Amino acid sequence: MADMHYTHEMGHGGYDATESASPPPSNVLKNLTNFAGAAVSLALIAGVSVWGYKLVMRDVSGIPVVRAAEGEMRVRPENPGGQLARNTGLAVNEVAAAGEASGPVDQVTLAPRPVDLTDEDQPIPAQAVAPVQQPEPLDVAASLDAPQIDVAAALAEGNVDDLVNQLTAGVDTIDATPIDDAVAEAVLASVSAADLPEIPTPVPAVVKGPGPQTSVRPQLRPASAPETVTPAPIEVAAASQTSELEASAIPTGTRLVQLGAFDSPDIARAQWDQMQGRFGDLLRDKERIVQQAQSGGRTFYRLRAHGFADLSDARRFCSALVAEGADCIPVVTR
Repeated sequence: MADMHYTHEMGHGGYDATESASPPPSNVLKNLTNFAGAAVSLALIAGVSVWGYKLVMRDVSGIPVVRAAEGEMRVRPENPGGQLARNTGLAVNEVAAAGEASGPVDQVTLAPRPVDLTDEDQPIPAQAVAPVQQPEPLDVAASLDAPQIDVAAALAEGNVDDLVNQLTAGVDTIDATPIDDAVAEAVLASVSAADLPEIPTPVPAVVKGPGPQTSVRPQLRPASAPETVTPAPIEVAAASQTSELEASAIPTGTRLVQLGAFDSPDIARAQWDQMQGRFGDLLRDKERIVQQAQSGGRTFYRLRAHGFADLSDARRFCSALVAEGADCIPVVTR
Protein backbone atom coordinates (compact mmCIF):
# COMPACT_ATOMS: atom_id res chain seq x y z
CA MET A 1 0.00 0.00 0.00
CA ALA A 2 2.86 2.38 0.75
CA ASP A 3 4.37 1.77 -2.64
CA MET A 4 1.23 3.00 -4.56
CA HIS A 5 1.26 6.53 -5.97
CA TYR A 6 -0.93 8.54 -8.39
CA THR A 7 0.39 10.41 -11.34
CA HIS A 8 -1.31 13.49 -12.67
CA GLU A 9 0.88 14.29 -15.60
CA MET A 10 -0.47 15.21 -18.97
CA GLY A 11 -1.09 12.22 -21.19
CA HIS A 12 -0.66 9.68 -18.56
CA GLY A 13 -4.05 8.07 -17.74
CA GLY A 14 -5.97 11.42 -17.32
CA TYR A 15 -8.03 13.85 -19.48
CA ASP A 16 -6.36 15.79 -22.25
CA ALA A 17 -6.02 19.55 -21.81
CA THR A 18 -7.72 20.27 -25.14
CA GLU A 19 -10.73 18.17 -24.26
CA SER A 20 -11.45 20.02 -21.04
CA ALA A 21 -11.46 23.60 -22.60
CA SER A 22 -14.83 24.59 -24.62
CA PRO A 23 -14.44 26.61 -27.83
CA PRO A 24 -15.75 30.33 -27.86
CA PRO A 25 -19.21 31.04 -29.57
CA SER A 26 -19.19 32.27 -33.19
CA ASN A 27 -20.23 35.95 -33.69
CA VAL A 28 -19.91 36.08 -37.49
CA LEU A 29 -23.66 36.00 -38.28
CA LYS A 30 -24.43 38.56 -35.62
CA ASN A 31 -21.80 40.91 -36.93
CA LEU A 32 -23.06 40.59 -40.51
CA THR A 33 -26.61 41.42 -39.40
CA ASN A 34 -25.46 44.50 -37.57
CA PHE A 35 -23.43 45.71 -40.55
CA ALA A 36 -26.38 45.20 -42.92
CA GLY A 37 -28.79 47.12 -40.68
CA ALA A 38 -26.35 49.98 -40.36
CA ALA A 39 -25.87 50.15 -44.13
CA VAL A 40 -29.63 50.24 -44.78
CA SER A 41 -30.11 52.96 -42.18
CA LEU A 42 -27.35 55.10 -43.72
CA ALA A 43 -28.81 54.63 -47.23
CA LEU A 44 -32.27 55.61 -46.04
CA ILE A 45 -30.96 58.69 -44.29
CA ALA A 46 -29.03 59.69 -47.38
CA GLY A 47 -32.07 59.21 -49.67
CA VAL A 48 -34.36 61.23 -47.44
CA SER A 49 -31.76 63.98 -47.24
CA VAL A 50 -31.38 64.18 -51.02
CA TRP A 51 -35.18 64.13 -51.58
CA GLY A 52 -35.73 66.86 -49.00
CA TYR A 53 -33.01 69.01 -50.55
CA LYS A 54 -34.57 68.71 -54.01
CA LEU A 55 -38.03 69.41 -52.61
CA VAL A 56 -36.85 72.61 -50.94
CA MET A 57 -34.64 73.87 -53.74
CA ARG A 58 -37.00 73.16 -56.68
CA ASP A 59 -38.50 76.04 -58.73
CA VAL A 60 -42.10 76.41 -57.58
CA SER A 61 -42.96 78.88 -60.36
CA GLY A 62 -41.99 76.48 -63.09
CA ILE A 63 -44.65 75.43 -65.65
CA PRO A 64 -44.83 71.74 -66.53
CA VAL A 65 -44.34 71.02 -70.20
CA VAL A 66 -46.42 68.35 -71.92
CA ARG A 67 -44.52 66.91 -74.78
CA ALA A 68 -46.43 65.37 -77.67
CA ALA A 69 -45.99 61.71 -78.32
CA GLU A 70 -43.94 60.85 -81.34
CA GLY A 71 -45.37 58.86 -84.24
CA GLU A 72 -48.88 58.47 -85.66
CA MET A 73 -51.82 58.38 -83.31
CA ARG A 74 -53.67 55.63 -85.17
CA VAL A 75 -52.02 53.13 -87.45
CA ARG A 76 -53.98 50.95 -89.84
CA PRO A 77 -53.01 47.31 -89.46
CA GLU A 78 -51.57 45.53 -92.43
CA ASN A 79 -54.26 42.84 -92.28
CA PRO A 80 -57.44 44.35 -90.81
CA GLY A 81 -59.43 41.19 -91.44
CA GLY A 82 -63.12 41.08 -92.30
CA GLN A 83 -64.70 40.43 -95.69
CA LEU A 84 -64.41 42.78 -98.63
CA ALA A 85 -67.45 43.73 -100.67
CA ARG A 86 -67.96 41.95 -103.94
CA ASN A 87 -67.50 43.56 -107.36
CA THR A 88 -65.22 46.34 -106.15
CA GLY A 89 -62.53 47.99 -108.21
CA LEU A 90 -64.40 47.52 -111.50
CA ALA A 91 -64.55 50.08 -114.28
CA VAL A 92 -68.33 50.18 -114.15
CA ASN A 93 -68.16 51.59 -110.63
CA GLU A 94 -66.30 54.65 -111.90
CA VAL A 95 -69.48 55.87 -113.60
CA ALA A 96 -71.33 56.16 -110.30
CA ALA A 97 -68.28 57.37 -108.34
CA ALA A 98 -66.63 59.88 -110.70
CA GLY A 99 -69.52 60.59 -113.07
CA GLU A 100 -67.71 59.39 -116.17
CA ALA A 101 -66.38 56.14 -117.55
CA SER A 102 -62.77 55.19 -117.03
CA GLY A 103 -60.26 54.55 -119.77
CA PRO A 104 -59.63 51.26 -121.53
CA VAL A 105 -58.95 48.29 -119.29
CA ASP A 106 -56.71 45.28 -119.74
CA GLN A 107 -59.31 42.66 -118.80
CA VAL A 108 -63.04 42.56 -119.53
CA THR A 109 -65.29 40.54 -117.20
CA LEU A 110 -69.01 40.07 -117.64
CA ALA A 111 -71.28 40.86 -114.73
CA PRO A 112 -72.68 37.85 -112.88
CA ARG A 113 -76.21 36.74 -113.58
CA PRO A 114 -78.93 37.99 -111.24
CA VAL A 115 -79.96 35.72 -108.41
CA ASP A 116 -83.30 34.03 -109.10
CA LEU A 117 -85.92 33.56 -106.42
CA THR A 118 -86.77 30.09 -105.24
CA ASP A 119 -90.25 28.65 -105.56
CA GLU A 120 -91.12 29.40 -101.94
CA ASP A 121 -90.10 33.05 -102.39
CA GLN A 122 -92.23 33.58 -105.48
CA PRO A 123 -95.35 35.77 -105.08
CA ILE A 124 -98.62 33.93 -104.61
CA PRO A 125 -100.72 34.09 -107.79
CA ALA A 126 -104.03 35.87 -107.52
CA GLN A 127 -105.95 32.84 -108.77
CA ALA A 128 -104.84 30.78 -105.79
CA VAL A 129 -106.81 33.03 -103.43
CA ALA A 130 -110.51 32.28 -103.29
CA PRO A 131 -112.66 35.36 -103.97
CA VAL A 132 -114.65 36.67 -101.05
CA GLN A 133 -118.35 36.64 -101.67
CA GLN A 134 -119.97 39.86 -100.57
CA PRO A 135 -123.49 39.54 -99.14
CA GLU A 136 -126.23 41.09 -101.21
CA PRO A 137 -127.58 44.32 -99.68
CA LEU A 138 -131.07 44.13 -98.30
CA ASP A 139 -133.69 46.30 -99.94
CA VAL A 140 -135.05 47.98 -96.82
CA ALA A 141 -137.24 50.40 -98.76
CA ALA A 142 -138.94 47.58 -100.66
CA SER A 143 -139.65 45.69 -97.46
CA LEU A 144 -141.12 48.80 -95.85
CA ASP A 145 -143.27 49.62 -98.89
CA ALA A 146 -144.63 46.06 -99.08
CA PRO A 147 -148.32 45.87 -98.13
CA GLN A 148 -149.25 44.26 -94.85
CA ILE A 149 -151.00 40.90 -95.21
CA ASP A 150 -153.99 40.17 -93.02
CA VAL A 151 -153.87 36.38 -92.67
CA ALA A 152 -156.94 36.10 -90.44
CA ALA A 153 -159.12 38.10 -92.83
CA ALA A 154 -157.93 36.09 -95.83
CA LEU A 155 -158.72 32.81 -94.09
CA ALA A 156 -162.12 34.04 -93.01
CA GLU A 157 -163.05 35.09 -96.55
CA GLY A 158 -161.78 31.85 -98.05
CA ASN A 159 -159.17 33.45 -100.37
CA VAL A 160 -156.50 30.86 -99.70
CA ASP A 161 -154.98 31.11 -103.16
CA ASP A 162 -154.65 34.88 -102.91
CA LEU A 163 -153.07 34.48 -99.48
CA VAL A 164 -150.53 32.01 -100.82
CA ASN A 165 -149.73 34.31 -103.76
CA GLN A 166 -149.18 37.25 -101.42
CA LEU A 167 -146.95 35.26 -99.09
CA THR A 168 -144.85 33.83 -101.92
CA ALA A 169 -144.52 37.08 -103.88
CA GLY A 170 -140.91 37.62 -104.95
CA VAL A 171 -139.81 34.14 -103.76
CA ASP A 172 -138.46 31.47 -106.06
CA THR A 173 -140.98 28.75 -106.71
CA ILE A 174 -140.44 25.29 -105.26
CA ASP A 175 -141.63 22.15 -106.93
CA ALA A 176 -144.73 21.29 -104.94
CA THR A 177 -148.27 20.22 -105.61
CA PRO A 178 -150.93 22.96 -105.61
CA ILE A 179 -153.32 23.21 -102.68
CA ASP A 180 -156.47 21.25 -103.24
CA ASP A 181 -159.84 22.91 -102.66
CA ALA A 182 -160.83 20.19 -100.22
CA VAL A 183 -157.74 20.88 -98.13
CA ALA A 184 -158.49 24.60 -98.17
CA GLU A 185 -162.06 24.02 -97.02
CA ALA A 186 -160.81 21.77 -94.25
CA VAL A 187 -158.43 24.49 -93.07
CA LEU A 188 -161.22 27.06 -93.09
CA ALA A 189 -163.51 24.75 -91.19
CA SER A 190 -160.84 24.15 -88.56
CA VAL A 191 -160.30 27.85 -87.94
CA SER A 192 -163.93 28.93 -88.19
CA ALA A 193 -164.99 31.36 -85.51
CA ALA A 194 -168.19 29.43 -84.81
CA ASP A 195 -166.24 26.34 -83.75
CA LEU A 196 -164.06 28.24 -81.29
CA PRO A 197 -165.04 27.67 -77.66
CA GLU A 198 -166.65 30.60 -75.96
CA ILE A 199 -164.82 32.07 -73.02
CA PRO A 200 -167.30 32.49 -70.15
CA THR A 201 -167.54 35.90 -68.59
CA PRO A 202 -166.34 35.81 -64.99
CA VAL A 203 -169.19 36.28 -62.51
CA PRO A 204 -168.37 37.34 -58.96
CA ALA A 205 -169.25 34.66 -56.45
CA VAL A 206 -171.84 35.44 -53.83
CA VAL A 207 -170.66 34.83 -50.30
CA LYS A 208 -173.28 33.33 -48.04
CA GLY A 209 -172.71 33.63 -44.36
CA PRO A 210 -171.94 36.15 -41.70
CA GLY A 211 -169.88 39.13 -42.59
CA PRO A 212 -169.96 41.65 -45.43
CA GLN A 213 -171.20 40.49 -48.81
CA THR A 214 -168.62 42.56 -50.71
CA SER A 215 -165.03 43.35 -49.85
CA VAL A 216 -164.42 46.82 -48.55
CA ARG A 217 -161.82 48.81 -50.45
CA PRO A 218 -159.70 51.16 -48.40
CA GLN A 219 -160.17 54.83 -49.18
CA LEU A 220 -157.35 57.14 -50.10
CA ARG A 221 -155.50 58.66 -47.20
CA PRO A 222 -156.38 61.35 -46.53
CA ALA A 223 -159.82 60.97 -48.06
CA SER A 224 -160.28 64.72 -48.25
CA ALA A 225 -157.10 65.25 -50.31
CA PRO A 226 -157.81 67.11 -53.53
CA GLU A 227 -157.14 65.46 -56.84
CA THR A 228 -153.72 65.95 -58.33
CA VAL A 229 -153.76 68.49 -61.10
CA THR A 230 -151.20 67.90 -63.85
CA PRO A 231 -149.64 71.23 -64.80
CA ALA A 232 -149.76 72.11 -68.43
CA PRO A 233 -146.41 72.06 -70.22
CA ILE A 234 -144.73 75.41 -70.46
CA GLU A 235 -144.30 76.41 -74.04
CA VAL A 236 -140.98 77.85 -75.06
CA ALA A 237 -141.08 81.32 -76.46
CA ALA A 238 -141.28 81.38 -80.22
CA ALA A 239 -138.06 81.86 -82.12
CA SER A 240 -139.53 84.79 -84.02
CA GLN A 241 -139.41 86.88 -80.83
CA THR A 242 -135.60 86.60 -80.66
CA SER A 243 -133.95 89.86 -81.63
CA GLU A 244 -131.14 89.60 -84.16
CA LEU A 245 -128.42 92.19 -84.76
CA GLU A 246 -126.50 92.85 -87.93
CA ALA A 247 -122.81 92.06 -87.66
CA SER A 248 -121.88 95.30 -89.47
CA ALA A 249 -123.71 97.43 -86.87
CA ILE A 250 -121.63 96.18 -83.93
CA PRO A 251 -118.72 98.51 -83.01
CA THR A 252 -115.15 97.27 -82.77
CA GLY A 253 -114.10 95.93 -79.37
CA THR A 254 -117.54 94.63 -78.35
CA ARG A 255 -117.50 91.55 -76.13
CA LEU A 256 -119.32 88.58 -77.72
CA VAL A 257 -119.43 84.81 -77.38
CA GLN A 258 -119.31 82.43 -80.35
CA LEU A 259 -121.60 79.40 -80.16
CA GLY A 260 -120.53 77.66 -83.37
CA ALA A 261 -119.94 77.88 -87.13
CA PHE A 262 -122.44 76.47 -89.65
CA ASP A 263 -122.85 76.08 -93.40
CA SER A 264 -125.95 78.26 -93.76
CA PRO A 265 -127.67 81.01 -91.75
CA ASP A 266 -130.82 78.91 -91.40
CA ILE A 267 -128.87 76.14 -89.66
CA ALA A 268 -127.30 78.73 -87.34
CA ARG A 269 -130.72 80.17 -86.42
CA ALA A 270 -132.10 76.68 -85.84
CA GLN A 271 -129.17 75.96 -83.51
CA TRP A 272 -129.98 79.17 -81.61
CA ASP A 273 -133.61 78.06 -81.19
CA GLN A 274 -132.44 74.66 -79.93
CA MET A 275 -130.06 76.24 -77.43
CA GLN A 276 -132.78 78.63 -76.32
CA GLY A 277 -134.90 75.65 -75.40
CA ARG A 278 -132.05 74.22 -73.30
CA PHE A 279 -130.63 77.44 -71.85
CA GLY A 280 -133.62 79.78 -71.87
CA ASP A 281 -132.60 81.55 -68.67
CA LEU A 282 -129.09 82.26 -69.94
CA LEU A 283 -130.15 83.46 -73.41
CA ARG A 284 -133.15 85.47 -72.24
CA ASP A 285 -131.48 88.89 -72.41
CA LYS A 286 -129.02 88.04 -75.22
CA GLU A 287 -129.26 89.05 -78.86
CA ARG A 288 -128.46 86.76 -81.78
CA ILE A 289 -125.82 87.54 -84.39
CA VAL A 290 -125.29 85.51 -87.59
CA GLN A 291 -122.06 86.68 -89.23
CA GLN A 292 -120.80 85.52 -92.62
CA ALA A 293 -117.09 84.61 -92.86
CA GLN A 294 -114.71 82.94 -95.29
CA SER A 295 -111.66 80.77 -94.66
CA GLY A 296 -109.71 78.63 -97.12
CA GLY A 297 -112.14 79.35 -99.95
CA ARG A 298 -115.10 78.14 -97.86
CA THR A 299 -117.99 80.32 -96.73
CA PHE A 300 -119.56 79.67 -93.34
CA TYR A 301 -121.72 81.51 -90.83
CA ARG A 302 -120.78 82.22 -87.22
CA LEU A 303 -123.43 82.11 -84.52
CA ARG A 304 -122.70 84.64 -81.80
CA ALA A 305 -124.47 86.16 -78.81
CA HIS A 306 -124.44 89.85 -77.79
CA GLY A 307 -125.21 91.48 -74.47
CA PHE A 308 -122.22 91.19 -72.12
CA ALA A 309 -120.88 93.93 -69.87
CA ASP A 310 -117.22 92.91 -69.97
CA LEU A 311 -114.88 89.98 -70.61
CA SER A 312 -115.54 88.45 -67.18
CA ASP A 313 -119.27 88.37 -67.87
CA ALA A 314 -118.66 86.59 -71.20
CA ARG A 315 -116.37 84.06 -69.54
CA ARG A 316 -118.92 83.25 -66.84
CA PHE A 317 -121.56 82.74 -69.53
CA CYS A 318 -119.30 80.34 -71.45
CA SER A 319 -118.42 78.46 -68.28
CA ALA A 320 -122.11 77.79 -67.65
CA LEU A 321 -122.65 76.51 -71.21
CA VAL A 322 -119.50 74.37 -71.27
CA ALA A 323 -120.56 72.74 -67.99
CA GLU A 324 -123.74 71.57 -69.78
CA GLY A 325 -121.83 70.19 -72.79
CA ALA A 326 -122.29 73.12 -75.22
CA ASP A 327 -119.59 74.93 -77.20
CA CYS A 328 -118.84 78.54 -76.26
CA ILE A 329 -115.80 80.80 -76.86
CA PRO A 330 -115.44 84.45 -75.69
CA VAL A 331 -114.45 86.72 -78.63
CA VAL A 332 -113.95 90.42 -79.37
CA THR A 333 -115.16 92.09 -82.57
CA ARG A 334 -112.51 93.56 -84.88
